[in-house]
Amino acid sequence: MGTPGNGRADSTAAGTITVPGRGNVRVAPDVAEVRLGIISIRPTAAAARTAATEVMQAILDALRGAGVARADLRTTLVGLDAVRDYSSPSGPAITGYQLTNVVEATVREVETAGAVIDAALGAGATSMDGLAFRPADATDALAEARRLAIADARARAMTLAAEAGVGLGRVVGIVEGGSLDGSLPVPVGLLAKAGSAASTPVEAGTSELTIAVTVVFAIA
Repeated sequence: MGTPGNGRADSTAAGTITVPGRGNVRVAPDVAEVRLGIISIRPTAAAARTAATEVMQAILDALRGAGVARADLRTTLVGLDAVRDYSSPSGPAITGYQLTNVVEATVREVETAGAVIDAALGAGATSMDGLAFRPADATDALAEARRLAIADARARAMTLAAEAGVGLGRVVGIVEGGSLDGSLPVPVGLLAKAGSAASTPVEAGTSELTIAVTVVFAIA
C-alpha cells in the first residue's frame, strides 16, 4: 500500500483509489466592497492634486455620512500621469497632468450599498470600478463545504471500487485543492448612474462557496 509523501496524495501508489471531491454551499452575502474614485486633469500637477484632494475629501465625508466606518475606508490608488498631445509634428507635448485617487469602502449593511454608492457619486466620484459581495464570516459555510467535498469523494470512490470488484478501505491521504471565498462581482457599468435622479439599484443575491479536495483511499 502506498502512502502520500510530504502531505500530498500519491496518485500512482499501488493499492489505492484516488478521486476528486467537490463541495458547494450557497450563502447570503452581508458585506459589500465598493471601489470609487476621482480623476482630476489640470494644467499643472499641483492643481490636479489640489482639485482631486478636495473632491476625494467630499467623497470620504459622504461615505462616512452614509454609514461607512472610517476603519472600513482604504485608499487603494493614488497616481499621477502626464497628459500628452501626440498630434504635434514636433512630437508629444505635455498639456497637463492627471491625478487618480481611488478609495475602497466596506459596507457592512449590505442593503445600504445602493445608498452608499449614490452618496459617493453625488459628492463627485467619477469612477466606480469594483463592486463585490461576500459573507462577513464564512467559517461555518466552508466547514460544510469541506464535509460535502469529502462525502462527494467517498461516493465516487465507492462507485469505482464496486465496479472494480474491490473493497474500499481507509483514507490514506487528503489534499484540499483550494476554495472560492464567495465574493460575487457585479458589472459596475450597469450600476453607476452619476447625474441620475434615480437611486442606484443593488441586489446582493447569493454567493457560492466551493471547496475542492483530492482523497486517496486504500483498497481493502
